[in-house]
Amino acid sequence: MKKIYLVLFLVTISSGLYAQTANTSTTSTKQSKRAEKEQRKLKKIAILREQEEGENVFEREFSAGARLNTDGWTGFAELGYRKNRKIVNYFQLEVSEKRNHKEDKRPGGGTGYSFTERPYIFGKQNNFYPVKLGIGQRYLIGGKANKNGVEVSAIYYGGVSIGLLKPYYLTVRSKTGDQVETIKYNPNDEGNFLQADRIYGAGGFGKGWSELSVIPGLHAKLGMRFDWAHFNEVVSALEIGVNAEMYTKKVPIMVTENNKQLFFNAYVGIQFGKRWNRR
Repeated sequence: MKKIYLVLFLVTISSGLYAQTANTSTTSTKQSKRAEKEQRKLKKIAILREQEEGENVFEREFSAGARLNTDGWTGFAELGYRKNRKIVNYFQLEVSEKRNHKEDKRPGGGTGYSFTERPYIFGKQNNFYPVKLGIGQRYLIGGKANKNGVEVSAIYYGGVSIGLLKPYYLTVRSKTGDQVETIKYNPNDEGNFLQADRIYGAGGFGKGWSELSVIPGLHAKLGMRFDWAHFNEVVSALEIGVNAEMYTKKVPIMVTENNKQLFFNAYVGIQFGKRWNRR
């Protein structure tokens, strides 16, 4: 009988010890998982803080944007490669339209006619579209102190320019007066091109693309860039600066104005993109 009691006593003690050990193990496991979860959370916070407030040292970047120039507009795409902490080398492809500051846009329709055509620019001979490819550097002047700061950089850039010259067409009343015709400027026969009372309107954007001619040249620019993105992996920048372009001959944009081969302009631009590291 005593042996039975002893066995029951030992079994009870063993069960209690096992239950206590199991509870301790379960509690330890829960605490370990909780600690791991907290560590992952802290790591994510640290990464986000580094992306927001840390130094921008991403190796690659791509962005695209647009500029408003004092003599036209520009659309562009840019690819950058970090050289060191301060300097980013970048390549840029631009497409622009250059306009003469004395262009006189008039309503279509002609004098004394009842129908209305497209508005036109009196005396315009050609549309001029420079396509530019260049290489430059961006030099860091001041980084962001925090996520609400602005990164300030100086830029210097230059390259080649392929100027595309497209004839400008007008819809006019024919010399006989009984027909409507679409014409471009001909220096040997100005005809109705410069007679405002016989012009109905512009010939349309689609006219002249099969008659493109090329004027090669060079270009360079200096500017300042201000990047306000909260995260360093994002490009959100405003750029201001000056640009110079030199072509191999005078660019005939207007019939009624003196044309030139050296162009200066100021610009303001905006661009958006992303940064990343090589894998």
